[in-house]
Order: sequence, then C-alpha cells, then structure tokens
Amino acid sequence: MYLIDTNVWLERLLDQDRTDEVAEFFDRSKSEHLFITDFAFHSIGIVMTKLDRKDDFLLFVKDAFIDGAVGLIHLEPEDSPQLIGAIEKYHLDFDDAYHYIAAQKYSLTIVSFDSDFDQTPQRRKSPAEIK
Repeated sequence: MYLIDTNVWLERLLDQDRTDEVAEFFDRSKSEHLFITDFAFHSIGIVMTKLDRKDDFLLFVKDAFIDGAVGLIHLEPEDSPQLIGAIEKYHLDFDDAYHYIAAQKYSLTIVSFDSDFDQTPQRRKSPAEIK
C-alpha cells in the first residue's frame, strides 16, 4: 500500500524525465493499493490549471478516482501536533511533513522522488524500487 507523492504524479502528468519509470510503476500496481493525500490532489490541480492543462487534470481525476480506485486520504486537525513535530524533528517543510504523518497514520509506504523523506525513519521508495 503506497502513498504517492505529488512529484510522482506530476512526473507522469507533465511527461517529465522519469515518466517511463512512473508509468511502469503504475502499470505493475493495483490502483486500490495507491493513495494520494488531499494536499497532493489540490497541489496537482493548482499546477495543472496554472499550466492551462485543465483537460489533463480532469483526465487524471477520471483515471485515478472515477475509473480507478486510488484512495484519497487526509489528516484531521487533531493530527496537527504530529505534523508540527515532524517538521521540527526531521526538518521537513509542511507538505513533506503532511505526507509523512499521513503515511504513518494510514500505514503506507511513501513513493517519492524527494530525498527529504530519507531523513525520517520511514524513508521513501522511488517508483523503480517498488517491484
């Protein structure tokens, strides 16, 4: 069960350098084993609409959530002390701490290209590392 970081989704959606790695990961993963935070979902929406790729955003929503079974997860206000604790203890920025605490809360492995997660006990895996 995997929490997919924003940068992995955007790598594929924007057809960036490691898009093939991400595509292969998605091809070998069941969508019901993939999760995204509400934070990442909204961040992707901001990026895609800012780049005038609204249709691509809607296709992402259809593929991931309507036709697929990607889970959308979130933190509650009561999770804020853990979030701030992760920021302070591991020197994470807010969005990385949000993903880190969400992964802990839902017992998920973080899939990301962001090495900041490597400062945490949980660390992260790149899409290529998931077999």
